Amino acid sequence: MKNIRVSLLVLLVFAALLFAASADQLRAQEASKKALAPAKKDAAEELGFSSERMERLHAVMQREVDEKRLPGIVTILARHGKVIDEKTFGKKDIASGAAMARDTIFRIYSMTKPVTGVAMMILYEEGKWHPSDAVSKYIPEFAHLKVFKGMDTSGNMILEDPVHPPTMSQLMTHTAGFTYGFFGNTPVDKIYLSEHVLESQSLQQMIDKLAKIPLLYQPGTRWVYSVSMDIQGYLVEKLSGQSLPDFMQQHIFGPLGMKDSGFYVPKEKRNRFATSYSENANGELVSGMMADGLPTDYATQPAMASGGGGMVSTAQDYFRFAQMLLNGGELDGVRILGPETVKLMTSNHLDASLETGQFFLGPGPGLGWGYDCGVYHDPQRADEVVGSGTFFWVGAADTWFWVDPTNDVVFVGMTQRLLGPHWPNVEILTHAPVYQALIQPKM
Repeated sequence: MKNIRVSLLVLLVFAALLFAASADQLRAQEASKKALAPAKKDAAEELGFSSERMERLHAVMQREVDEKRLPGIVTILARHGKVIDEKTFGKKDIASGAAMARDTIFRIYSMTKPVTGVAMMILYEEGKWHPSDAVSKYIPEFAHLKVFKGMDTSGNMILEDPVHPPTMSQLMTHTAGFTYGFFGNTPVDKIYLSEHVLESQSLQQMIDKLAKIPLLYQPGTRWVYSVSMDIQGYLVEKLSGQSLPDFMQQHIFGPLGMKDSGFYVPKEKRNRFATSYSENANGELVSGMMADGLPTDYATQPAMASGGGGMVSTAQDYFRFAQMLLNGGELDGVRILGPETVKLMTSNHLDASLETGQFFLGPGPGLGWGYDCGVYHDPQRADEVVGSGTFFWVGAADTWFWVDPTNDVVFVGMTQRLLGPHWPNVEILTHAPVYQALIQPKM
């Protein structure tokens, strides 16, 4: 009798496990149904792409995974508002073997910047600021900023007054005089690091620190990647009366259906959060996260939400954001910005003299900067095949996107591999494989 009871218990446990597995499979199928609808087999051809030539893109992505430069990747390609190609490659977590999934959540770091740019442009449309305004009009703490001129023979900083106060347009284009700290080795950069600017306890504390640090250069004379978008995050809060996460949720994430975007990953979604990787001294991928004031675990809403690099998102969510911009500010009947506002945001605002190519990923010949995004205003001069006016940006963990208004194309890619000596610039790497498959560009 005892043996019968044991056998029944084993059968019940087995049945429960089988039921759980079936339930998980059912949930996965339902999630797949809710994901972006898979393209029809001939959708590529209908939209001017060769499905056969698209395999070159897949081969390039798979190569990066096979050669262990990237752990796993999600890509989405769309034209005329329709998804042509959506693929996953590799692993979300190497140690467990968990496969990359369409709804994987990523740390998008500097791809936060264009989202902050949209938040600023919403406030621009409300008449809250103008590009020609001095930044100090809205941040009086910046009214007496000095400019670094050099060092004297005693090793002290030589400071001077700005020729003109930095403007809002310059703040939006990384030309206001601010820097980041960890990309340079100047005395000003060293102060940013010693003062832990991006590790402030609040955006107000960050502003108070920056008010005491000289600008790196005279406003408008250089392009230097900087904390400008974090300053914009402060401005969003001050001009709207809401926290940056709340403003984005109400005015961008919610209206666009970006259900997995924000500044932290809640408990119920943690199983979808990709592992972050960097490379060790041997060039091998090892799990690890970026610090420098950005969140380390993303478990709770941060005390200081970073408008320059604090967001998490999915490829599907960011595709909706990018498609909205390509549509001139509207998606699925919901308008976020007016068409002319999007044009202002995504046009090049740099003088040709600033397109020097001196900064990694920064402006060079034919590649300028809009409001919080890079802009290929002369792709041939930049030695690129993208359409004229293509705007884009990337994140430190190798997430990337571009929007090509000339060819009506959106591309989004997500992975989790932090900057390092062998970091593959997949944004550039994917241009040729995508555009060689665009066989009807006039369509």
